[in-house]
Amino acid sequence: MAAKLYDTQAKEYRDIRPSYPPELFQFIASKTPIHDLAWDAGAGNGQATLSLAGIYKNVIATDTSQNQLHLAPDLPNVRYQQTTPLMTEAELHHNVATQSSVDVVTVAQALHWFDISAFFQQAKWVLKKPQGVIAAWCYTAPEVNESVDSVFNGYYLESKPYWDPARNILDDKYRSIDFPFMPVDGEVHTGPFKFKTEKLLALDDYFAYLRSSSGYQMPRKKGVELLRSDVIEDFERAWNEDGNAHKIATFPIYLRIGKVGNPN
Repeated sequence: MAAKLYDTQAKEYRDIRPSYPPELFQFIASKTPIHDLAWDAGAGNGQATLSLAGIYKNVIATDTSQNQLHLAPDLPNVRYQQTTPLMTEAELHHNVATQSSVDVVTVAQALHWFDISAFFQQAKWVLKKPQGVIAAWCYTAPEVNESVDSVFNGYYLESKPYWDPARNILDDKYRSIDFPFMPVDGEVHTGPFKFKTEKLLALDDYFAYLRSSSGYQMPRKKGVELLRSDVIEDFERAWNEDGNAHKIATFPIYLRIGKVGNPN
């Protein structure tokens, strides 16, 4: 479901989704002693790839959606590769990297759509031992102000019965994921560690974000329109309450990070 959703909405996703803060990448980079090679899995249009390319010597960015990858920035040290959702070791070797050669594997706002257990095995295969790092993060709903968020909460609750079960992993801020990795150096657990990013939005941008999300698209595919005229009016009333046409939306980010450790 996710692949089809983000494949058909590639441009909208690129234009309206938030970027990630430098602090997030600085934290991840501080846990990887060598910065030679990064694998950005589920890279989409390269929102995380761009920052990784400024830190790591080479980046391989993969996604199942070629439409998304076509919108990614052209960077001299990045190789983009369309892949299937599940890869054999031979395909990993050919399309991603050789065994035990990757310094960090990152997954931005995508892990909940993966076959998580199978992907973790792929990450362990490509990561260097024992210091190779995996970092997966998600962000949750934008926080605007009390009035807008109150309307959003009702809208959000109405969408939940229509969710794909994977969407619940995101809603739980990745806490429920069985994360079979060791804490990175200097930490006593694998997270989630909290960060935040901000984006200046007009009301039309806010609606575009809502429509780009799986929480809206899933009900719509079942014939349920969540942004009905009455709901839109409630959002408009709340948005215009303070007289400011543009507002800063804060997106909380939750990071799980660990290292592969010694091979079993």
